[in-house]
Amino acid sequence: MIVQGELKNQWNDWTGIAIRVREHLRGMRGRMAVSANASVHRLILAAIWLLFFVIDQPARAQDGKLGIDDPIHDYYAAQSQDRFARFLADIESGKTTLDTSNELKLLEGVLDRLEIPVSSQMLVSSATSLQKTRISPSRPRALYFNDDTYVGFVPGGQIEVISIDPKRGGMFYIFDRNRINAPPRAKKATNCLTCHATAQMGKVPQLVVESVVTDMTGGGEMAFRRDVSGHQIPLADRFGGWLVTGEKDFTDHWGNVLIVRERENTKKRIIRFGELFNQKNYLAPTSDLLPHLLHEHQVGFVNRSVEASYQTRALLQKPGLEPEKLAAELKALAKGLVKYLLFAEETALPPQGVKGSEAFKRDFLARRQVTAEGRSLRDLDLKTRLLKYRCSYMIESPIYAELPWALRHAIEQELALALSNTQPSPDFAYLPKEEKEAIRTILVERKLLPPAGS
Repeated sequence: MIVQGELKNQWNDWTGIAIRVREHLRGMRGRMAVSANASVHRLILAAIWLLFFVIDQPARAQDGKLGIDDPIHDYYAAQSQDRFARFLADIESGKTTLDTSNELKLLEGVLDRLEIPVSSQMLVSSATSLQKTRISPSRPRALYFNDDTYVGFVPGGQIEVISIDPKRGGMFYIFDRNRINAPPRAKKATNCLTCHATAQMGKVPQLVVESVVTDMTGGGEMAFRRDVSGHQIPLADRFGGWLVTGEKDFTDHWGNVLIVRERENTKKRIIRFGELFNQKNYLAPTSDLLPHLLHEHQVGFVNRSVEASYQTRALLQKPGLEPEKLAAELKALAKGLVKYLLFAEETALPPQGVKGSEAFKRDFLARRQVTAEGRSLRDLDLKTRLLKYRCSYMIESPIYAELPWALRHAIEQELALALSNTQPSPDFAYLPKEEKEAIRTILVERKLLPPAGS
């Protein structure tokens, strides 16, 4: 970003004002380019507009109200823009119909319409959902996902959905039970927020992945990595309560473990997939390690992005916040997201690597966005790390596209610095020169990063 002449000394002031202008005009499409003098002039005109019409307006933020309770986020009032809301509208209008002859047919139809692969199935036996009275090692809950929608299913129970609204985060739904051979109905499930938007989370709606080792009832006996998510979590702390298949030589984790009580003592029991439940009650005979790993990465990205969006909106409405302070806060948020996007703290894969289910790899790679040179952010490595090019494919998702403009702008600046080979940052020394260049090329071609020098 180049600011010339006398504007240079005033840049921080104009930046702070311009950020607020753009947020108040966020209904307008397109992005401000500020690298040329003409663009700077437009920035100044916008700032003047703000001085006359915005600065004197009271902020909408409500003192003492956090996250979803603060009306600046419109969590309850705004019309949902998530994938499942659109699917639900199609059902209610009759545009979409589903086979409700049995619960697996219904589940299969829901996944198909939401473009969620059956191969993403993961099974968890810990009683950690609204349907906790139905979940146990003898009846685990199945979870399925794509980039923006997560579906839970318990045999004989209900179908649960978390669908990510690009601006507001997780939207929670649940299907009515016992509606075989009747039109399916689903509704918002705000009681899910009790666990997914707690005060400890700043009441920001988040995804929750826990590692809870259970006994035969599904109750928790041991818990690890609670309240944190992401690809940085050591594998040895993951998968408690979950079944993990496909990697028989990978055992340094808490998956497939049951706690058994014998009088005053407890011991670990290793269980096999289908040992305690009927596999025919589920859509797939797997709970493959690769979906587990990518799911963890996505959850970490979604949670960080949603939280940063909420914090950005709160900052932009904060009365009396100095432009320099605003810029510093946005820079800090952007730095954290860029470190996550570029896998700065990714935990290493098992020494033998990960093979991964062929069905899931096929379904995952079917969503590749390919450059002219045949590269994609979804290309897998699976030898020592998840991705060949260590930049998250989630940067291509709607949740990233709809980040507040001020935050997106700061992220682009931090990405450009992180991927620079002329002034390399020690924070990203783990990325070799060739990989940085490949990532930058992909991002520029996908219009996720401006070309160098622009």
